[in-house]
Amino acid sequence: MKNPVVIILLCFAILGCLAAAQPRSDCSKIVSGLERQLETQRRLLVDWAGLTRYGSENTELPRPASVEDRVVFLGDEITENWGRGNSKFFPGKPYLNRGIKGQTTPQMLIRFRQDVIALKPKVVVIMAGTNDVAGVAGPITQGMMAENIMSIVELAKANGIRVVLASLTPICDCYDVKQSKLRPFGKIIGVNGWLREYAAESGSVYLDFYKAMAEGRNLKKELSDDGFIPNDAGYALMAPLAEAAINNALHGK
Repeated sequence: MKNPVVIILLCFAILGCLAAAQPRSDCSKIVSGLERQLETQRRLLVDWAGLTRYGSENTELPRPASVEDRVVFLGDEITENWGRGNSKFFPGKPYLNRGIKGQTTPQMLIRFRQDVIALKPKVVVIMAGTNDVAGVAGPITQGMMAENIMSIVELAKANGIRVVLASLTPICDCYDVKQSKLRPFGKIIGVNGWLREYAAESGSVYLDFYKAMAEGRNLKKELSDDGFIPNDAGYALMAPLAEAAINNALHGK
C-alpha cells in the first residue's frame, strides 16, 4: 500500500519537469527525493516501529559473556549512519548499532524490548528526539516526546541496563537544505536542556554532543556535508565523547 499524497506529488513533479523543460539532472533529483519518501511511507505502513529491521540479526547474536561490556546504541539516522563511512563504528568493541533512519521516540519505545533488552547489554546509549522535533512521523509535543524517553529509561533501569542520554546534535543552514525549517534552533536547545535535567534526575549519564559540535548555535560546517548528518569528521569527534560517557555509566568515572 502506498501513500497517495506522495504518489500524486511524484506524478506532478515529473509533469512539472517536462513542462518546464528543466535540466534532466534537476528532474532526477526531485523524482529521486520523492521516490525515497514513497519508500519510507511504504515501510512505515508495513512495519511502523521497524521491528523487522534488526529482528534476524538479533536472533543470531550469542548471549554476551559475563565479562563483556556490551553496549547498544538506540537511535535514528544519525546512529544508523555511524560507521558507514571511513569513520568506523567502534572497531573491536562489543557495541551494537540499532539506529533506524527517520525514527521517532514512540517507535523506539515499541522496539526497545526487542532491540535493547533482549540483547542483554550493560549500557544503552539513547540518541533520540531530533525527528520528533522535525515532526517526521506527525505532530508531537515536547511533553509527549519526554514521556516516551522517560518510559525508555525506566524500562532500561528495570532490566539492569545503565543509561546514557545523548543530546540532540546541532544543525546548520550551511548547505542547500534549510535544516532549521524542520528543526528550529530554539527547539533543539530546549530539548537538550530537558535531557540534561532528566539525566541528572534519573541517574543517567548525559552525553553532550551539542556542546562539542556547535559553534554558537550552528553545527560546525566541517562536521557535516548537509547541515544535519555528521560526516566522518563529525563521527570521529563524537566517538571519544561516547566512549567517555559509556565508561562513566559502567564505572562511575
